[in-house]
Amino acid sequence: MTDNLICGIDIGSSKIATIVAVCPQETKEAKVIGFNTTPSQGVRKGLIIDINEVASVVEESVDKAERMAGHKINSAYVSVGGPHISSLNSRGIVAVANPQAEISEDDVSRVIEAARAISLSSTRQIIEVIPRDYIVDGQAGIKNAVGMTGVRLEVETHIITASQTNLKNIERVFDDLGITNQGFVFSAMSAAEAVLTNTEKELGVVLVDIGGGKIDLCLFVDGALSYSSSIPIGARHITNDIAVGLRVSLDSAEKIKLHLSESLNEDSKKKKLTELNLHDLNLAENLTEVSLKTLVDGIIAPRLEEIFKFIFDEIEKSGFSQQIPAGLVITGGGALTAGMLETGKKVVGLSIRLGIPDKVTGLVEEIIDPSFAATSGLILYGTTNIMKNEFGLKNFGRIWKDFSFGGSVGKLKDFFKQFIP
Repeated sequence: MTDNLICGIDIGSSKIATIVAVCPQETKEAKVIGFNTTPSQGVRKGLIIDINEVASVVEESVDKAERMAGHKINSAYVSVGGPHISSLNSRGIVAVANPQAEISEDDVSRVIEAARAISLSSTRQIIEVIPRDYIVDGQAGIKNAVGMTGVRLEVETHIITASQTNLKNIERVFDDLGITNQGFVFSAMSAAEAVLTNTEKELGVVLVDIGGGKIDLCLFVDGALSYSSSIPIGARHITNDIAVGLRVSLDSAEKIKLHLSESLNEDSKKKKLTELNLHDLNLAENLTEVSLKTLVDGIIAPRLEEIFKFIFDEIEKSGFSQQIPAGLVITGGGALTAGMLETGKKVVGLSIRLGIPDKVTGLVEEIIDPSFAATSGLILYGTTNIMKNEFGLKNFGRIWKDFSFGGSVGKLKDFFKQFIP
């Protein structure tokens, strides 16, 4: 097979998005060939609350993406987020095995494994171990230790953990659909792949992915992911406020919120709008006009201020608040809310820009939008990991971890079948 097929499934609180791309062997550049987004059901704040509803919606999204791509989806990366995500930084130390003191790939693997050996609750599962910095014989700041000379190798890692229950529920959905899970990816980390520049990561930056029911956050210092967390509040809270403030249904409130963002973008040349015309929305409540001051300043702004206070508190909690001169990059569907950037600058006091995913090619008209940053990031994440997957190392790790006398022979057979032409 000359091209590798990469798939990603983003299971969010407001939408389920499936993306399919091919990665030609020559260029190693992801090209999107299929995409679908379906309204989410059975997910709240990133957690599965009804597995049957989730399975049904994921199946629908996958089927439509398969038809568009003309390929069957057999495996996929899946994004996870929400308040069940937590992170910590850990250090590992090993002696270099080679008598000539040259550091090999095996030494690097061993030191990362040593950092991974942390005390963890039985309800938690590690989904990512990311090396931040290598230290060789006391010399810090090394990004790639392979080939260097030394007798003592240390690593500073960032470890992301998630609720094992939620991960097992996602695994069950995938098993029911006959799709192999190639790996869980924290949604803010996935979005960071899609919208951040290397310069921003080196300077120090915070990626804020605002979803429907939660906000996922990643903080980069000196080019390395150093802090991850999630806040159980999202864009749906703004919709709820509009519904209560204007005394309309949630559906009508969502339409008004989206229409407001579009209207303000169209009128960015500062035509002094005082009233928002809702006539074209055909709302069930027969509301045709609303005061812009009431909507933006009275209803939306107080909630945005609260959201950014939570974000500011998380940045302070990380301990890296003085090391992020590149400021904040806001992405996710909630990033398009009217007044988002202005309120953020006022509350957090840092520079803020909107993160738009533009690093993938192909059928991308629909996904060059902050709402799909985490989705397109899954493809980029898959591209960087494609060599590992070709050699089946991840599959071997999973088979070995799950090794048990009941059924283990079958699993080992499945593993060795990969290498038979």
